[in-house]
Amino acid sequence: DSMVAHYTAAKRKRSEDAYSPGGVAGKRPDRAVIVYCQKLREYFGDVPIAIGGLEASLRRFAHYDYWDDTVRASILLDSGADILMYGMGEHQIKEICTRLADGEDIRNIHDVRGTCYLTEPVNTPLGAAQCPSFEQVRDNKLEYAKAVKIQYDWQDEVYGKTIIQRHGKMMLVQNPPAYSLTTEELDYIYSLPYTRAIHPSYESQGGVPGIEEVRFSITHNRGCFGYCNFCSIALHQGRRITVRSEESVLKEAERITQMPDFKGYIHDVGGPTANFRHTSCEKQLSKGLCMGKKCLAPTPCPALKADHTEYLAMLRKIRKIKGIKKVFIRSGIRYDYLMKDKNDEFIRELILHHVSGQLKVAPEHCSAVVLDKMGKPHIEAYKAFQKRFYEITKGMDKEQYLVPYLMSSHPGSTLNEAIELALFLKENKIRPEQVQDFYPTPGTISTAMFYAEVDPYTMEKVYVPKTPKEKAMQRALLQYFRPQNRDIVLEALKKAGRRDLIGSSPKCLVEDYAQKNTPQKGGNASKKNAVGRKPDKPDNRRTGGKQIGGKHNQPSQNRNGNKNSGRRGH
Repeated sequence: DSMVAHYTAAKRKRSEDAYSPGGVAGKRPDRAVIVYCQKLREYFGDVPIAIGGLEASLRRFAHYDYWDDTVRASILLDSGADILMYGMGEHQIKEICTRLADGEDIRNIHDVRGTCYLTEPVNTPLGAAQCPSFEQVRDNKLEYAKAVKIQYDWQDEVYGKTIIQRHGKMMLVQNPPAYSLTTEELDYIYSLPYTRAIHPSYESQGGVPGIEEVRFSITHNRGCFGYCNFCSIALHQGRRITVRSEESVLKEAERITQMPDFKGYIHDVGGPTANFRHTSCEKQLSKGLCMGKKCLAPTPCPALKADHTEYLAMLRKIRKIKGIKKVFIRSGIRYDYLMKDKNDEFIRELILHHVSGQLKVAPEHCSAVVLDKMGKPHIEAYKAFQKRFYEITKGMDKEQYLVPYLMSSHPGSTLNEAIELALFLKENKIRPEQVQDFYPTPGTISTAMFYAEVDPYTMEKVYVPKTPKEKAMQRALLQYFRPQNRDIVLEALKKAGRRDLIGSSPKCLVEDYAQKNTPQKGGNASKKNAVGRKPDKPDNRRTGGKQIGGKHNQPSQNRNGNKNSGRRGH
């Protein structure tokens, strides 16, 4: 999304853009889809316009826009496009192009799965699931939450319905999702002669930084049944897993080895979640994925089939290809799914062959209250994985570490939950170098909670930290050990009534030097107290770029300066 690309979660302009020449920010306009469509209309008049991609896909319904802090209409209205293709779009674009080539008017193409269009209400399809209108969701937050639930409930290629939402005098119609590509179709798409390079015109401008992480990477799957509430994959790619054949993946790996600047390192063999290689259960192939339920959270479904056999066999064959020195997995591992597999082979080979110093995983939080709002497993799943990871690592005499991704200020997180997470980090000797504030991106369930302040699936009230001050407090608590955060952490602890965590005892998060230096009654303060104590440097115990984390020293980067092993298997 162009707005996510241009602005941080604090709505500050980003200084870099990994997808632009030279990494220079500001090359693309804000709300790029709208701007480009308007320019096409200006210069080409009544030319057929079909829009797609993530920005169009996630803004297909009336949606809360964090940057305007308001509910905007479907991007179909604002852009003036004729039809919107949501999801990955291969089926849609082929059918639309074929029908346009046959002379059909794009304004009459209303029956393609995976598309949205506008029509007069009198032409609304029968049997559709109706959302509250744009005007209703704009003016009433509870109606907005209801609309989001309807939109998610019917996003299934097996039982999904047409969804409609009135916008003024027009009706927005979303046809059911396109069918997932078959393995044969995926193999064909990935066999096409991609250059795996940027356009030559960008070379003189410094190249495009974003290409470096993907040009030596392989995508083996699509979709994600992890279904985290803050993630957009369910509304875009869908929850159903589809995969390429082993033969197709091996051929791509062999093609990569022929690239002149390939150094022997495959950066990733993954997808939305690397270790999903088949559907979560057999039932979903004929019945669809369970409406309103999650396969993994808060605990794995009894019907879940956790099996890494096929993925592991494929990785072994890639490792044997001539010219390949190392195969990394960086796109994210679902550790809860991994721990459900009774066979230890995958985790052992993951640690032995596919981690370059550190493995990044995404527990996100430790509070059950917050994790439930995130749609994530409870922290016990992470603890079990952490224990097993270090047991195996120690047994192999390898120096490798876990780096947990953490999120502050997600809906449901009060200061008390942020403090709970700070204490968890302290107990486990984890000192995160980076913390992600929750970012209300278009179309997610968590964004609906942020805006409406209710859970769309229960309609229960949800606490939402919204002020810059509280969000800064929650973020600072996760890095309580930094001297520059001491004052705001003190303020947060006092506000939450947790003065028991202020002091010098092992259980405390920070010391209050101002209080410590206050002269005592009946006597003079010591010279040391009068001038104040110099703040301690954070105990990163750095040796060769390592820091404390997960009860073990953790390197912040590998020796090549690469951040490795996985963002983000939600």
